[in-house]
Amino acid sequence: MNTINGLPIHPLLVHVVVVLVPLTALMAIIGVCWPAARARLGILTPLVALAALISVPLTTTAGESLEERVGPNPAIEHHAGFGEQVIYWVGPLFALAVLWWAVHDERVMATIHTRIPASAKLSQRVTALVLGVALIVVAVGSLYIVYRTGDSGSRAAWS
Repeated sequence: MNTINGLPIHPLLVHVVVVLVPLTALMAIIGVCWPAARARLGILTPLVALAALISVPLTTTAGESLEERVGPNPAIEHHAGFGEQVIYWVGPLFALAVLWWAVHDERVMATIHTRIPASAKLSQRVTALVLGVALIVVAVGSLYIVYRTGDSGSRAAWS
């Protein structure tokens, strides 16, 4: 279903991506940099990231359908090129958000620590540091690609 009452659904779905991806990125960055916020956000960041991850392919598919209806246009092709890259940032953003939550959730870590011998345990601090840096990098990259995609889409629509 790529239309609602004959109107393309892509512009509607774009707003979901434009809200959820930056929201996820900001929640992730805040969770990494501010421990009190991380504790309050808890599982919410991975859940919002999951919603963002689900919305991206829906939006891309609807955009491809709209692109076929509109016909060849260099500005739309430029926008579509950026749009195809969004999933490559949001997928890792979701995965890292889940890992970040798991490393800081006492119940998850208690379960992991009971199943791993003490000699094989990695330092939780080192793991958290590496995950935190990776999460911030991917969050910033996600913000950038969503900005570039939205900017090129608005230019294609309004020029």
